This record gives sequence, structure tokens and C-alpha cells, in this order.
Amino acid sequence: MYFTAIPDHSKPGFDEQLHFSKFKKHNIIFNALSSYGHCDKHVGCLSFKTVLTGEEWYGVNNNRLAIRPGQFLVLNDDQTYSCNIAGNEKVRSFSVFFENEFAASVLQDTLTSEGGLLDNYALTNSTLPEFFQTLNNFDLELQQHLSGLIASLENFGYVAAMMDESLVFLLRYLLRVHNKDRSRSNHVQAIKSSTKTELYKRLCIAKDILHSSFMENPGLDFIGASACLSVPQLVRQFKAVFHVTPYQYLIRIKLEHAARLLKHTNNPIHSVTWMCGFEDTSAFCRAFKSQYGLSPVGFRTQV
Repeated sequence: MYFTAIPDHSKPGFDEQLHFSKFKKHNIIFNALSSYGHCDKHVGCLSFKTVLTGEEWYGVNNNRLAIRPGQFLVLNDDQTYSCNIAGNEKVRSFSVFFENEFAASVLQDTLTSEGGLLDNYALTNSTLPEFFQTLNNFDLELQQHLSGLIASLENFGYVAAMMDESLVFLLRYLLRVHNKDRSRSNHVQAIKSSTKTELYKRLCIAKDILHSSFMENPGLDFIGASACLSVPQLVRQFKAVFHVTPYQYLIRIKLEHAARLLKHTNNPIHSVTWMCGFEDTSAFCRAFKSQYGLSPVGFRTQV
């Protein structure tokens, strides 16, 4: 199923039960351009969320996180969440909701040897992995795959067989991302595997706060309290897993955002400074040159 508009849940006569009844029973793709969209509560299936322009805010487990271009989020089956689009800029959102049996069959194919598949090709493991529901960055492979998928939709419309083939590869990619997260969680300084997993989830909350609220310069006390970590524990475990401290990570996010603005807009340097959460233009220019080897003006000229 394919939707090119976000439904207005507040519209008189909107049948929310009928709308949500389609989920889990079909693979569903949303590819919509909108300046407004709001859903207070949705219990979804395994899904992939991203935006091509603008930003979309999600509420997951009492935490708010923003998805911006170049980032994606995976939400687990039966996860309750809210989503919101509201702003001056129109948002091009792209979401995929995976039908449960389809996702389980891809998982089965990924985890089972070829010999096992020959012996029991129709076997389907209905248990889906629990993904770490955290913001991830696009890489070249995902960028190329989504570009091809969207081009197919725009050129040929929604052809179920063609889309299902593409979603097989998208799911396999997401499973590799999940495995990388599990591997990264082993860097948590703890003995029990369950403790490592729980602490990694909390560190992901801290990381997502930095990504979502970098312009507001969140303090360590706020980040730690939001992630249920003491400040010393936050700093120590964050450095062990992500190899930088939370503050160093925050500066990196700000500078990456500044690089995007310098590349894609004509905003003056002082505007880029405050749009990235820096209070002083001179300090911003020094930090940018330290990171990229060029001043902001030189970087803009080069790219």
C-alpha cells in the first residue's frame, strides 16, 4: 500500500480504527510532502522513519527526538509513539511499515543457512528482533537504495512485487545496523549482558537528546536525568561507547550542521553561528577551522 499524503486525524469523520487496521497486515509506504501532521498516539508495527527535507518530531518512551535529513529511526513492533510535523518549512517524510510475516520471513532468511532454508523453505520465525530505537545516520548504501526506491515509486507507481523486493534489501540493511548496535553495546563497562543492553539504551537516549536539541545546548545534568544516568556515569560510559565525551559529541553535531548550512544555503556566517547553537562567531569560526581545516568562508567557497 502506498500513501502520498499524511492523514488528518483531527478531520471530522476520520476513521482512525479503520486507518490503523491496515497496519501489520500489509507493507505500507508513506512518501508525503506536508507542512502539518499530528498523531497523539499510535501503536505501530516494525517501521522505518526518515525525512528528506525539514524535520519531524517523535515521542517515544517519554522522550522527544527530531528526525532530520540524513537520519533515520527504526521503531519496534507494538511500540507506542506520537509524531508531529509543524513549522514554516514543508516536510518531505518517508516511512515504511513492515507487515509482520514479511519482516519475519526476511529475518528467517538472514539468520538461517542455505541448507536449512532448503530443508524448510516455508518456515517462518514470527519473533522479530528488538531494535535499539535510536537515531542513525545514512551511509552511501542506504542513500543509494532509498533514492532508487523513491525513483521507482515516482516513475512507475506502487508495484507491489517491485516494492517488496526493495523492502527485502532495506530490512536486511536494518538488521545489519541492529547487529552493529549490539556490537557497540559490548563496549559498555558492565559485566552482565542485560546490564550492557540497558545502559546502551540509556546512552542512546542521551545521544538522541544531543542530536535533537543541540541548538539549545543541553547540560549534562539534564541529559543525565533524561537518560536516568548520573553525570559521572554518563560521561564515563558515553566515552567508552562513542569514543568522545558528550560535550565533544555535541560540538561535532553543531559543526556538521554548520557544514550543511554553509553548503546548501546562503545564510551569512553570523546567522549560521546562532542556528548551530554557538553564541560567539569567533569561537564558532575557530572550532570550525579546527574540525575542517578551513574557515567557514573558505569551506563555503570550496564546496
